[in-house]
Amino acid sequence: MVVIIVLVGSLLVFRGLGAAGAALFASWVAAARYALAVMLCFTAIGHFTRLKDDMARMIPEWVPRPLEMVYFTGLCEFAGAAGLCVPSLRRVAGAALVAFFVAVLPANIHAARAGVTLGGRAVTGLWIRIPMQIVFIALAWWTSR
Repeated sequence: MVVIIVLVGSLLVFRGLGAAGAALFASWVAAARYALAVMLCFTAIGHFTRLKDDMARMIPEWVPRPLEMVYFTGLCEFAGAAGLCVPSLRRVAGAALVAFFVAVLPANIHAARAGVTLGGRAVTGLWIRIPMQIVFIALAWWTSR
């Protein structure tokens, strides 16, 4: 749920800055684009902290090298966030993020069903995790057009 707070909080801050005259955030789509980038950076950081081992347990058994996959997906999140912020890369980044969010869904489902914890706390339940992924996919697509 912290991820949603970061996303929505960033969106409101950026949109508020846009309303105050900051041209970069003058529209909802622009504010959402940068909020998604902030959220991706926030989640990516966890891939390189003490949470990395918990994240490795989220990965289904059929995926090889879980810890390396955690590092790789963290790098993908950083790259996607950067790509959204660069106009010439935005469309490619959006398509890559849609694919990314679809690709990590099995790990999210596995984690929710297996009762994996992150930092000692239960991961977001499956009932909210799938709708969250759908929101992330929609945001990646919408904000990259």
